[in-house]
Amino acid sequence: MLYNQILVRFGDLTLKGKNQNIFLKKLYDLVALKLEGLPLEIEYRHDRIYITLNDCKAEEVIERLQYVSGISSYSLVVKCSNDLKVIKQTAVNLMNNLVTSPKSFKVETKRADKTYPFTSLEITKQVAGYVLANNQFLKVDVHNPEVTLNLELKQNNCYLYNEEIKAMGGYPVGVAGKGLLMLSGGIDSPVAGFLAMKQGVEIECVHFESTPLTSIESAQKVVDLVKKMARYAPKNKINLHMVPFKELHMALLDNVDESYNITIMRRMMYRIASKLALKKNCLCLINGESVGQVASQTLQSMNTINSVTNMPILRPLCTYDKQDIIKISKQIDCYDLSIKPFEDCCTVYLPKAPATAPKISKAIYYESLFDYETLVEEAVAKTNSITISFDSDLDLSLLGLEVREVMAELKKEK
Repeated sequence: MLYNQILVRFGDLTLKGKNQNIFLKKLYDLVALKLEGLPLEIEYRHDRIYITLNDCKAEEVIERLQYVSGISSYSLVVKCSNDLKVIKQTAVNLMNNLVTSPKSFKVETKRADKTYPFTSLEITKQVAGYVLANNQFLKVDVHNPEVTLNLELKQNNCYLYNEEIKAMGGYPVGVAGKGLLMLSGGIDSPVAGFLAMKQGVEIECVHFESTPLTSIESAQKVVDLVKKMARYAPKNKINLHMVPFKELHMALLDNVDESYNITIMRRMMYRIASKLALKKNCLCLINGESVGQVASQTLQSMNTINSVTNMPILRPLCTYDKQDIIKISKQIDCYDLSIKPFEDCCTVYLPKAPATAPKISKAIYYESLFDYETLVEEAVAKTNSITISFDSDLDLSLLGLEVREVMAELKKEK
């Protein structure tokens, strides 16, 4: 095996001062959970994690590390002793494996052990000269090399690598507390959930389903999206709360002017989500809104909709362009699911001319036309919850029931 370790680096965690240990402990736990079951040796340092592969496939370890927030970058490395002769020979072996056609190179040395008898520049010159003499394809270019051989010299060991691979970044999921993601089934909300997790927020998800007004496939799409996001969660699992929204949905259609339908619908969703968040110990709501993207996402609409709750609302996509959102959606493997043409309750009866600057007073007037408070409380009480893991095989469409019936049966089984 060419490489025998993976060197993991931290990003913004190193800026956390006196709170750094809290963040590091969370990251160590997250790495251990994601690598669980593999016969690895994991060494935790204050600024690095060293993973000894023990004949494990590096590709499998790297795939799991891609789902760990809080890691800045990592490298496949060869670990050897800090004896200069051993370092030089190890460098030759590594470069002979990597370079089999004409290429330019340079050597960069970081010497953490200042008691070492040679300076960084002296080590670089000796190793570069030895490698050059033992590989016919190499030539030196210190300004624009095609290959860089990096040496990190520690007190007892040296780590050699040629590539630094960018990781997820951010903070370890869970370190910032827990939030409730309002998951619609479209492109935006899963991306918002991913970005929140990337910044350290553990998530639970809430979906407002209106079967049979909406299809069972719409609810299944949400389950499948949660499966995708669960790969980034601490234990590869996320709680999903299915809110039966049909009765409220019908009341809105019967009592609210079409232009205000989406505004009132969103206000009801915020009321329900806020109550569920408190029950589930979530500190905030999260959604996929982006300023101005649709009628309900103008600043005037947001102000009118937000006025029903005092709970903080995170909008990770607030300033994102749609193409940027789509790019991330594809990156986290949610895009193909999100564009499946199954309508949710926000789109099935989309008004032709929704209000883009709705007034709070007018929203309150329309809400006074029906007993929404009772309907909200019933929706909260009848919400069914289930834990979705990344390898879940839950298929709602095969069960032939309405979502609330399916979830109730699954809850009994649990």
